[in-house]
Amino acid sequence: MTLNLDRYLKDLEALVTIESPSRNPEGTRKVADFLAEKFERLGWVTEYIDIGSAVGPCLSVCNRKADKYDVLLLGHMDTVFPLGTVAERPFTNKDGMMYGPGVVDMKAGVMYMYYIAECLNGSELLEKTSVCLLFNPDEEISSIYSRRLIEETAAKAACAMIIEPARANGALVNARKGIAKYEIFFKGIPAHAGVAPEKGASAINEMFCWGIELNKLNNPAMGTTLNIGVVQGGTEPNVVAENAMCKIDVRITDVKEAERIEARMRELAANPLDARVTVRIEGGVVRPPLNTTAESLALCERVNAIGKDLGIDVKWVATGGGSDGNFTSALGVPTIDGLGPIGGNTHAATEYGEVASIVPRFNLLLETVKAVLQK
Repeated sequence: MTLNLDRYLKDLEALVTIESPSRNPEGTRKVADFLAEKFERLGWVTEYIDIGSAVGPCLSVCNRKADKYDVLLLGHMDTVFPLGTVAERPFTNKDGMMYGPGVVDMKAGVMYMYYIAECLNGSELLEKTSVCLLFNPDEEISSIYSRRLIEETAAKAACAMIIEPARANGALVNARKGIAKYEIFFKGIPAHAGVAPEKGASAINEMFCWGIELNKLNNPAMGTTLNIGVVQGGTEPNVVAENAMCKIDVRITDVKEAERIEARMRELAANPLDARVTVRIEGGVVRPPLNTTAESLALCERVNAIGKDLGIDVKWVATGGGSDGNFTSALGVPTIDGLGPIGGNTHAATEYGEVASIVPRFNLLLETVKAVLQK
């Protein structure tokens, strides 16, 4: 059995039409309901897992109850798009491209996961093996609520496959940078900037000095990047600013780089330009790096061989963006990523997926799962 493209596209349209922003529990719950109903018709074991009221539930689906899994497939049900986006940009299939909010990031991959189960259902491969499919509702906000469940599930798995989209050039992903996020709050003393500036201690001046020092922490040789993406502060031009804050995004290939950056921030906080200014630092590493290992590279080689048999020239890339594969890899679980259809412009109004890639890439994923189960 293989993928019926027309049926797949009809299911995908229904899924894209269900709006599911990360912080909209009702929307992601509707996605979980849509999927659970389909899996239950297959006879697979489904379980809703509550991870807090701020987001919808996770959905765990297995062919059997088991303490260990031969393979774990991960996908997220949430998107970055606000409610009302579907009305503005509904799912469309035009000139070989499919469009719509979250169409490849990652509702196309979510539907792959269902059809993998459908194709495996009743197979001898499942008689003595265990497959787990885990869907979470908060990946686009760094899986802050589902991380523990992802890690607990991954710890039981022999390998993990992340069904995020393949890159625009068709490449799969075997490495991702880790991510650290920080918010830095500066507290000074307000004063009249014209009458008594000496009585004030500017939180903004302190923040500006930090900006110069923080940018020195970029380390291209190590793949470390630091971006000050948000700054706020002050009230009026004639007031010495009492408050300021900035938000920082850091990407790393080695957690020691985050430790280096945090140590420098603590040093700066302990030695402000103006001793009257206090600094508070919040945040840390939210996703560890997904780096290649001997075991993950062996899995890549298996995919390469399957791709050759299917006439697909498989390429691999490392990317600065994170996924839930960062969590599974950090536990030592062999992890590969980007196993969904080819697409691009994710998180943008022009997000798209290549219709012609749907069946070939599905076959690549299906045969890879089969190869793991056969082993």
